[in-house]
Amino acid sequence: MDIKEKINEIVEEISKNPNIKEQFEKEPVKVIEKVIGIDLPDDVVMKIIDGVKAKLTMDGVFKAADALKDIFK
Repeated sequence: MDIKEKINEIVEEISKNPNIKEQFEKEPVKVIEKVIGIDLPDDVVMKIIDGVKAKLTMDGVFKAADALKDIFK
């Protein structure tokens, strides 16, 4: 299993669906296993959760930077 690929898949799903994003914030393990359809060992799930949180944070930073860039044009 390619963890980076799964992280991207989950981030895409979370980005498209606000309900899943809200559920991810409350119960990340359930969301991860639901989206990828596999019951994973805890250590793998935790790595994926950390990766998804990091990617969501970075995507948010890039979007904010893009918005600020447009202000100064």
